[in-house]
Amino acid sequence: MSSLSRELVFLILQFLDEEKFKETVHKLEQESGFFFNMRYFEETVTNGEWDDVEKYLSGFTKVDDNRYSMKIFFEIRKQKYLEALDKRDRAKAVEILVKDLKVFSAFNEELFKEITQLLTLENFRDNEQLSKYGDTKSARGIMLAELKKLIEANPLFRDKLQFPSLKNSRLRTLINQSLNWQHQLCKNPKANPDIKTLFVDHTCGQPNGARAPSPVTNPLMGTVPKAGGFPPLSAHGPFQPAPAPLPTSLAGWMANPSPVPHPSASAGPMGLATANNAAILKRPRTPPTNNPAMDYQTADSEHVLKRPRPFGISDEQVNNLPVNILPVAYTGQSHGQSSYSSDDLPKTVVMSLPQGSTVRSMDFHPVQQILLLVGTNMGDIMVWDLGSRERLAIKNFKVWELASCSMALQTSLANDYLASVNRVMWSPDGTLFGVAYSKHIVHLYSYHNGDDLRNHLEIEAHVGSVNDLAFSYPNKLCVVTCGEDRFIKVWDANTGSKQYTFEGHEAPVYSVCPHHKENIQFIFSTAIDGKIKAWLYDNMGSRVDYDAPGHSSTTMAYSADGTRLFSCGTNKEGDSYIVEWNESEGAVKRTYHGLGKRSVGVVQFDTTKNRFLAAGDEFLVKFWDMDNVNLLMTTDAEGGLPASPCIRFNKEGILLAVSTNENGIKILANQEGIRLLRTMENRSFDASRVASAAVVKAPAIGTFPPANPAVGTSIGDRAAPVAAMVGMNSDNRSLVDVKPRIADESGEKSRIWKLTEINEQSQCRSLRLPDNLTAMRVSRLMYTNSGFAILALASNAVHKLWKWQRNDRNITTKATASVAPQLWQPSSGILMTNEISDTNPEDAVPCFALSKNDSYVMSASGGKVSLFNMMTFKTMTTFMPPPPAATFLAFHPQDNNIIAIGMEDSSIQIYNVRVDEVKTKLKGHQKRVTGLAFSPVLNVLVSSGADSQLCVWNTDGWEKQASKFLQVSPGQAAAPLADTRVQFHHDQIHLLAVHETQIAIFEASKLECLRQWVPREASGSITHATYSCDSQSIFVSFEDGSVGVLTASTLRSRCRINPTAYLPPNPSLRVYPLVVAAHPSEPNQFALGLTDGGVCVLEPLESEGKWGTSPPLENGAGPSSTSGAAGSDQPQR
Repeated sequence: MSSLSRELVFLILQFLDEEKFKETVHKLEQESGFFFNMRYFEETVTNGEWDDVEKYLSGFTKVDDNRYSMKIFFEIRKQKYLEALDKRDRAKAVEILVKDLKVFSAFNEELFKEITQLLTLENFRDNEQLSKYGDTKSARGIMLAELKKLIEANPLFRDKLQFPSLKNSRLRTLINQSLNWQHQLCKNPKANPDIKTLFVDHTCGQPNGARAPSPVTNPLMGTVPKAGGFPPLSAHGPFQPAPAPLPTSLAGWMANPSPVPHPSASAGPMGLATANNAAILKRPRTPPTNNPAMDYQTADSEHVLKRPRPFGISDEQVNNLPVNILPVAYTGQSHGQSSYSSDDLPKTVVMSLPQGSTVRSMDFHPVQQILLLVGTNMGDIMVWDLGSRERLAIKNFKVWELASCSMALQTSLANDYLASVNRVMWSPDGTLFGVAYSKHIVHLYSYHNGDDLRNHLEIEAHVGSVNDLAFSYPNKLCVVTCGEDRFIKVWDANTGSKQYTFEGHEAPVYSVCPHHKENIQFIFSTAIDGKIKAWLYDNMGSRVDYDAPGHSSTTMAYSADGTRLFSCGTNKEGDSYIVEWNESEGAVKRTYHGLGKRSVGVVQFDTTKNRFLAAGDEFLVKFWDMDNVNLLMTTDAEGGLPASPCIRFNKEGILLAVSTNENGIKILANQEGIRLLRTMENRSFDASRVASAAVVKAPAIGTFPPANPAVGTSIGDRAAPVAAMVGMNSDNRSLVDVKPRIADESGEKSRIWKLTEINEQSQCRSLRLPDNLTAMRVSRLMYTNSGFAILALASNAVHKLWKWQRNDRNITTKATASVAPQLWQPSSGILMTNEISDTNPEDAVPCFALSKNDSYVMSASGGKVSLFNMMTFKTMTTFMPPPPAATFLAFHPQDNNIIAIGMEDSSIQIYNVRVDEVKTKLKGHQKRVTGLAFSPVLNVLVSSGADSQLCVWNTDGWEKQASKFLQVSPGQAAAPLADTRVQFHHDQIHLLAVHETQIAIFEASKLECLRQWVPREASGSITHATYSCDSQSIFVSFEDGSVGVLTASTLRSRCRINPTAYLPPNPSLRVYPLVVAAHPSEPNQFALGLTDGGVCVLEPLESEGKWGTSPPLENGAGPSSTSGAAGSDQPQR
């Protein structure tokens, strides 16, 4: 539908509303999908007209479009179900359960079971989560507030919540103007024309010798009488059925057919679908309606373009969406346009980092967002920790395997062994990063935290300069490169093997932008002649041939949510352009104003928060609101910027890195960034909480979901190809200048480092959780996955659950040491208590595991294994009576129905709860099993036993892959049944093994020991240890009551918390922690389970931000990657 036809729909909506055709108005709103009438929606929800509610919604979205839509439909159907239960209408409730709610069981089967169980309750308010459910009216009001938030955040409703600003009776005014114009064209106009129909053009029948006045406001058309209504619109009206031989809109990108004789598709939108993919790509985002100058979809395609799924939501993500039984507070995703103001932009300079050479490219780590990767014109790459302002690692340009390089590259290096960095980029999970150089090659490094950078792959990718690279995921993790040789190439990121070569550009390729639309993966490429092409991962040639504005060297980037496409570039005349594209027509939708003319270089730009654009231009950083073509604001970052500074936002948009004239980088922050960069002793900023705010347990290499919105969608900074644009960033030196020395830091390193000792309660935040139940030693302890509660299992087989409540001091309800939680029990007063065997309970080995959605806990204390409902504390089932008794439990990460159960008799049973069947039994240990850990990345289960042995089992066939015994020094006496625990690093590749004599880090697949740490004798044995949620630290508890904090990458101790800091003095009672648990999203919070039955939560002071500081590395080098001497770290503790 053309833009004018679309606007006509709005005029008709206004007319129908003014004429009081209420039902027709809402029918047209729903059928067109152009305007969502929130007032009407509120009325139908408040009145409980559920069928009308869902029918109206169906014009804008369907249940599986994205997670917001799914939550909207779930909340509505759940409310309908609860109202039926409240009326004691069980038959109606069952009908709703089967017809309406069953669909959600495919996404969350456990939740569906819980909803079903409400049928068994006399009053569903007996369910703890529904205990505060009031009357129907108040419940609908609460739900409506939640629905409005979800609708406002849903990308499918973007620009559909505001009706265009129109003058009253705009359609009638336009018709009057038309009639006046027709009357002026009459050969013999009458003074008072009698207009009786609109179906034919007006003419005056008899001459009267006078020409009538014809002001445009002359009300020739009176009020339309309602009695007769309107005849149905025929095929001659503006809405005639349009044939749709091209149901997609790639044709808009083919306005200038390619002269190159390679195939090009005739259909498919921005998703670039082949014929068999067209059905998937029929629904691009409906453009805004409040800008009459915008280009909209054509009449050929609009009727199939109403309900898109946003680019950033994949089928896999939809299938794993959490759906809660009660409305949860919406946290404000970055989709709503009213969520941010210019105050949210990072404008305050908080630090400067000396680089030593000109910055060419930067990228923030996607998970640890205070890590900044930098590449320079001298070929150096560096990783900076902004929290400590330390340069963690540096690599100088060096070809790893010179003998295997082509003669062209060897000759080039023989003449000049320098190469500039054109691009650096992290992989989506931050385990790899790529470097594109100005001479032929690409380097891939693997990153293992701290200073641990390892060579991964060296690829001779192109002849001449490699101008850009990006990560993508067509079916496995790949690297896309482009170069001076006019090719685009795709490489396997694991093996380095070439997957595809794309040929068709007639000039050097300047940039690549991989993206996806649902499950269709594609690549945009741009060349220095201004040509834009697009490619599917096949050998069918380019699907798009289009010109960038001004024929400029351009970079392209999607907004973070993948729904809006932008480009920015500079042409040979020095004119720069930053534009937004119409995704369906391949045309420029907006051109932003405010870029200057330049004599050299290409303007750099970036996007953030789905709301702002930024560019480095004219010695400034310039900002635009995406919805306004005029410049929003500028900052000079306190001066010292080059003419075209490189810029890069971190993922959350709270930090901005900007290159300077003095071979350095300035870091700008907004208020949130400043708050999170906490002041430390040396007045640096600690951004540990910045990292924790976005910690995700991302899979490692080769396991990203195909529709990861982070893959290749942002462009960050860009450097021009060296051959074409040597003077980038106003750097007047030639690339053959002598490489400057890096600033000497020997004085910094020579400072004496001291282990941080915490001895008093005033030196940290600690909280002993309230407890009015019998105090027995805490055997097992964990946070819930949400971080809102702590669950403990005592030696008397009783579970205790503490929940944090929302109040003024804790609006997030997350666990904290600053606010006391409530020891929670259901109204029935029952306790979750395990069955015990006839043996002494003190001799039993307690164990438990929590389901991913915190709904169930599986637990054992020497007797049968029990499955408890965490909301009601009721026992759902028991199984596996001893002997042998269960000693460790672990849910399979991809199937909550599969449980690995370690047994007292040293076996491991793989048990299916749903069919109550042991699938297989694994035998390899000599003593009881004391630890289990799954890795979905490696597809393995690692087990540990009281025999100090580790075993690796392949989860496909359950064969044993490897086994190894921990190496215990002869002088270290270990108990005959000492527990050995195992836990995976968040990369799912490295493994932490904990024994009372040591801590060790292994590469899990082969059980290669990388590092080992042994405590000092004065501390006593290790009682437990765990990774922090971001795997940057390890919390270790000891028999003397102290807790150590180690840096995980080096196993070097940085902080010791003595028992006097969290325990009251009591010389007659020896109390120490038996178990330590790490908060799932706060990397510096942990909890201790004590021998006296108490549970303590510990956090550093807010002014400190984290536990201690890392010791300096000797001579700038990290510890060896092999197992070090056991005693080497002893003096540190």
